[in-house]
Parts: sequence; structure tokens; C-alpha cells
Amino acid sequence: MEIKLNAAVIRAVDYGENDRILTLLSAEEGKVTASVKGVRKAGAKLRFAAQPFCFCEYVLARTNGRNTVISASEKESFYDIRTDIIKFYAASAACETADVLCMEEYQSGELLSALLRCFAGICEKNEGVELVRFILCALSLYGFAIDAGVCPFCGEDLSQKERLRFDFSSGSFTCAACGEAPKASPSTYRIIRTLGGGGELVGDPTSDELRRALKLISEHVRLKTSSQCKSMTELLRVL
Repeated sequence: MEIKLNAAVIRAVDYGENDRILTLLSAEEGKVTASVKGVRKAGAKLRFAAQPFCFCEYVLARTNGRNTVISASEKESFYDIRTDIIKFYAASAACETADVLCMEEYQSGELLSALLRCFAGICEKNEGVELVRFILCALSLYGFAIDAGVCPFCGEDLSQKERLRFDFSSGSFTCAACGEAPKASPSTYRIIRTLGGGGELVGDPTSDELRRALKLISEHVRLKTSSQCKSMTELLRVL
């Protein structure tokens, strides 16, 4: 049986001497694992379709539950991501987040669209900002949204507070007087509140501000999924 999928490569692992195993994020079937035969040979016809971040229409042969890529038509390569180490780690962190959140055989058109917007933004804009925006969107899609509204315990408006906390158990920012959760900076709250609400930041945040926001979000993802994002660790090191 042959199937067609519009999908982005979110993971690529070498297998054997010349093959590669891909994890595809598709609009139609969520995560799909597929092999590409001989793709690491010089001049391999499908080499372009087995690169990280590539977005293609894939044709798969499905036999006994196993998928093999037999042809592909490239829609966007996002080549610029692979030419810059910070862009590469940011896009890789987005892929790892999508991988741990999305289930196989689950329609994920919204997540795929958000990931493609993230790739495009990483190519053209601030990598860290676009990654924060994507992860917040992905968390919201899968029921793990971060609450950056009022304090859930006392109802205080947090937008003017100079001292805040983040309660990982509830995924909420709180005022400093409520509970003993870890401290969170006002800039982290502002970044997450703005980008999580679909807004645009006024000016680029500093590297330190982005690191703090990404550390908080990645820890939230880790606690919700029991998965550590290795690419995020590398991104925070070089950002």
C-alpha cells in the first residue's frame, strides 16, 4: 500500500551502511517512522528528503506496518538553518519538543503548521524568540499551557510585579507572596505572556532574558513529558 504525507523531518538517524531512519511529523498521521534506502550514497536521489527540517510531500510504501520512502517532492528545505549553529540548535530543540509531545497516528496539522512557521522564523528572525513562541504554542495544543495571567492563588495582577514565582506543578506564574515556588524574573513573565498570547515583543530580549525564559519553559516540558531536550541544553550553552 502506498500513502502520501505532507511532513517535516524532525529526526534523522543513520542506519546500516547507507540507509537512514526518519521521524516525520505529518499533518495526516502525526509522527511516522520511515526508512530511506541508500540515501547516504553519493548522488542518492532522495538525499534532500532525508535532511533534518526538510518539508516534503512523501510517498511511502507501507508493508506489515513498516514504512519506506519511495519518492518525495520538496516543498521547503529551510537550508539556512543548517548553516548557523544557533539556528540549528534552536530548530533541533523545536523538533525534539514536537517529538515528545506528538503521538503516532494522531492528526497534527496545527502542530506541523506551527513548526513550519518556527523554521521560517528561525531563518529570518530571532531564533530564541521563535523557539519560545513555538514551544508555548505546542504546549497549549497538548494541554500543558503555561498560565501567565493573574496569580492563581490570590488573583493579583502580575504584570506590574517586580518579584514573581513559577509554580511548576500548576504551570502558573504567581506573586512572590504566594507559596514557595522557584523565583521567576519579570522579563520571563513578559516574554511568555506576550508570545504565548500571540503578541509581538517590543524589541529583542537580551541573551540572558531569553536564556531564563527558555530554561523555565524547557523545565516545564521536562516535568510534563519526562523527557530531556538535549538540543536545548546545547542552545543555552551557545546562545
